[in-house]
Amino acid sequence: MLWLDGKLQAETVAPFDLTDRGLGLGDAVFDTALARDGRVAFEDAHIDRLVAGADTLGFSVDPDRARAAMRALAGTGPRLAIRTTATRGTGPRGLKPPAEPHPLLYATAAPSAAALAFAPLSLWVTGIARNETSPVSRLKTPAYLDAVLAARDAAAAGCDEALFLNTRGRVACAGTGNLFGILGDRLVTPPLADGVLPGIVRAEVLALAGSAGLHPEERSLALPELLSADAVFLTNSLRLIAPVRAIGETPFGSPEHPGLARLVAALAERVTASCAGPDGRAA
Repeated sequence: MLWLDGKLQAETVAPFDLTDRGLGLGDAVFDTALARDGRVAFEDAHIDRLVAGADTLGFSVDPDRARAAMRALAGTGPRLAIRTTATRGTGPRGLKPPAEPHPLLYATAAPSAAALAFAPLSLWVTGIARNETSPVSRLKTPAYLDAVLAARDAAAAGCDEALFLNTRGRVACAGTGNLFGILGDRLVTPPLADGVLPGIVRAEVLALAGSAGLHPEERSLALPELLSADAVFLTNSLRLIAPVRAIGETPFGSPEHPGLARLVAALAERVTASCAGPDGRAA
């Protein structure tokens, strides 16, 4: 499904101006959210991040239009991945942004299998570095070619996802999510300054850590320290929490870790509550 100019259509093919800077230069931000039974999980946080990302790039997104797009699509299926994209709009040839941008907002929805949530996966350490010096490393933009190439290499190595280190050799993130390590009673995740996207589920997990008997820390991680963790997991809005069963040749018992199991249960409750209406029921 596609939402464009306030209208829904069953196909995702629509007229597109080839001078749009999102298409030609990746001058855009996007957001991916989970919708269940007609409601978007953590809707406000997703909209706030989309608006803030556009603001960082220097153009505006109307939060009410973004909300309308997400909600219109959320009702088109029982469990959906909703991608909302805002580009700077059209512009003349060249890199310099137009003085008066005319942003384009559109959104798409596709089925998201329930089996994807909380499913274990394996990671492959890519040789492509995450550039923590770039503001783009902390924004969700269409500039995903590094992740595309790393995903290809991970698949060739028999793994599900790529793990990125930054230019200083510190753990940054996975190709499509944030990373956490459980070391004793500590829940450690890299800080945003290490080239990390401020993930919506990342924030939820940090807030839930105490209820799982874990002490959250945002600090830099060297790869050997992560490889010595009791459990490792990835977070994103569709997988929610994905226990890591291996990083390359290093195996982990993450799916059986009791602290991680408590986090999974707590996050599942939060998602259900977020997708419930005022009466506590789904739409």
